[in-house]
Amino acid sequence: MRRSVSAPVQRGSLVGLLILSCCLINLSVGAGPVSPLRSLNVLWHAFISEPLADEQAIFVIKQLRLPRMIIGALVGAALACAGALLQSLTRNPLAEPGLLGVSAGSALAVTIAVAMGASAASVRVPVAQFGALAGCIGVLAVSRLRGAAEDPIRLVLAGVILSGVLGALTSMIMLFDERTADEIRFWVVGSLAGRRLSDLVSLWPGLLVAALLVLYVARPLAAMSLGEKVAAGLGHKPVQIRVLTILAVALLVGSATAIAGPIAFVGLVAPYITRAMAGPDIRKTLWLCLPVGPILVLSADVLSRVLVQPSEMPVGVVMALVGAPVLVAIVRIRRLHTL
Repeated sequence: MRRSVSAPVQRGSLVGLLILSCCLINLSVGAGPVSPLRSLNVLWHAFISEPLADEQAIFVIKQLRLPRMIIGALVGAALACAGALLQSLTRNPLAEPGLLGVSAGSALAVTIAVAMGASAASVRVPVAQFGALAGCIGVLAVSRLRGAAEDPIRLVLAGVILSGVLGALTSMIMLFDERTADEIRFWVVGSLAGRRLSDLVSLWPGLLVAALLVLYVARPLAAMSLGEKVAAGLGHKPVQIRVLTILAVALLVGSATAIAGPIAFVGLVAPYITRAMAGPDIRKTLWLCLPVGPILVLSADVLSRVLVQPSEMPVGVVMALVGAPVLVAIVRIRRLHTL
């Protein structure tokens, strides 16, 4: 009994220590002239409420790194929860918004809107959410194809094809429209650089609705993992739950993509880690995704600053370098289990 009680506590303590460490490193490390030692000195003086004369370091931490860290944590949590929901909905552990076209649909919608003359700041959030919703519908349509529901690899391949087509359309628009390319070329590869806390104002309504939807569908999704007939017998409505889950995924992915661009593999790696820690229960998975998603994104953000100093690498590129081997490993494990 003691072991069963202490194991979750130990996992929770480890996750908490990791996210605190990621936040501290995120505030301390950067590609600019402010060294980690100066950053830690600023943080220590702020903790003990003692003034410090290092105005450059204070500006970098408060105005650049702190907003970037907060936004990265929100993006990580949103993408991780969206991936867990999508995997539970499709009953496919390889389903991920970045792989199956949800993020690409969101990015294409924003690109089209900007190309038509709209300001990216004014249209990005609702248009990105609409594009993510269209991507979710495309994922479900693909999952209903013959053989795709039974074979996770086939669903992923179909999703990759859909993502490739949508990404090609986005690139084509940027190629022929210089204004659009100048406005969103850094955003479209997935980046947290230059983000401000004021950018979060337009995200809160969608994220709040998504959080309420996640709380509502978590229990029915756990029942639907046993079969739709079992869920219906317990008083749930599978069709309604499916629609609400799609809407929650669209709001989460659309909000994350609107502020940070399309970042792939977070929704694949985070649920994979949380299921290994907590088991297949979607409710436990969703709760653990809240810290694990930010840990992944913040870690990738730190790597993006130090790998090519004094320049920075987009977070989306770093996550792709980390997530692709994880995807290959998951596929190999599943293949071995089927032999």
